[in-house]
Amino acid sequence: MNENLLTLAGVHTHIGAYHILHGVDLVVPRGKLTMLLGRNGAGKTTTLRTVMGLWPASQGTITFNGQDITRLATPRIASMNVAYVPEKMGIFADLTVQENMLLAARSARNAGQMDRERLKWIFSLFPAVEKFWNHPAGKLSGGQKQMLAVARSIVEPRELLIIDEPSKGLAPAIINNMIDAFAQLKASGVTILLVEQNINFAKRLGDTVAVMDNGVVVHAGSMRELAEDEALQQSLLGLAI
Repeated sequence: MNENLLTLAGVHTHIGAYHILHGVDLVVPRGKLTMLLGRNGAGKTTTLRTVMGLWPASQGTITFNGQDITRLATPRIASMNVAYVPEKMGIFADLTVQENMLLAARSARNAGQMDRERLKWIFSLFPAVEKFWNHPAGKLSGGQKQMLAVARSIVEPRELLIIDEPSKGLAPAIINNMIDAFAQLKASGVTILLVEQNINFAKRLGDTVAVMDNGVVVHAGSMRELAEDEALQQSLLGLAI
């Protein structure tokens, strides 16, 4: 079994006339949490969307679990136990929390067929999901919506979670709750690729890190090494962790 669950090799992405990714090389080790960092506009979200097939790669290869997925359609990639939580969360506001969860539970036709043990585990990670189970999702706070988005992505077992800025705009207490949840997910064996601007969040959770700039990965290594090297942080990100 390959130690890297996801690999991008020389990936380019064009969006219309714009050349966004310029040869991205990225590895996501199996069972680890990989942070994808970089300044705004560096290409992080485009990388995630390219992995999911939402924006097709114009050049290069994307390999997941030993299989070339570069040209696969998004539903096919999702069916391989890959879940994607976009920055805007993708919550269906007019549906209840329960209905949002049920939509992602492909093996269940109704709420009664959802895996009760798995739901119990999810409720322990995100108590607000249980508390507001029958409420319209659009009535939730921003933090509660983010919890629902992540909870929905794991309502069935996943091999890979791809999440775009989960802590954006959240209060510190909710961020701590989110960090605890991701730590438990990682401990359960789930591989996570996470874009994040909150550097303390990245420092506390990341095993490995890749830093992007101008559509390429300019640094890759352990999160701990980056967190301990202030000069490297300054040169790559313009800040100190």
